[in-house]
Amino acid sequence: MLSLDFLITSFIVVLIPGTGVVFTVSTGLVQGRKASIFAALGCTAGIVPHLLATVLGLAAIMHTSALAFQALKYAGVAYLFYIAIATWRDRSAFAIDGTASTTTAIGLVLKAFLLNILNPKLTIFFLAFLPQFVQPGTTEPLFQLLILSATFMAMTFAVFVAYGFLAHVFRNAVIESPRVQAWLRRGFATTFAGLGANLALTEK
Repeated sequence: MLSLDFLITSFIVVLIPGTGVVFTVSTGLVQGRKASIFAALGCTAGIVPHLLATVLGLAAIMHTSALAFQALKYAGVAYLFYIAIATWRDRSAFAIDGTASTTTAIGLVLKAFLLNILNPKLTIFFLAFLPQFVQPGTTEPLFQLLILSATFMAMTFAVFVAYGFLAHVFRNAVIESPRVQAWLRRGFATTFAGLGANLALTEK
């Protein structure tokens, strides 16, 4: 179940930069280390529904239903473009104290949560990925899927926090250069738009 193959494969999958990584890194740069933890928490929470869909067998419905897949996909596309536009238009200076109010923290978690929950590719991915590591002939497949899912979530949170902390290390250099701030903001906005376009072109 929790084989070395599963741990290594999961680690590689989590390391690959995607929407969640981009959002966590940008949050770490803009608002600091503490805010990046909230972003990582939201991104991790956003994969829970996809994991549950896989575990409970609901993913098979989305896999066979073009309407369900398309509806969720275009909701995700719209949200990614919204984030891209909001990031491009944001002219506020990067936060210096690294603090986040309760409202800001909740907002970060919710925004990160929506980024992942509106990505139907995650459900399809987990449907194809997790069953490979369930022991053949087991009498407790549900229990094994839950353990695999919990492990994947823990690994996701740890890696995303590490990404956020690494981004925080470079904050001082970024804060001291308005030009670097502007280019980073535009870069993140373009990346979010690119991820939205990629999702729009995704077929089941």
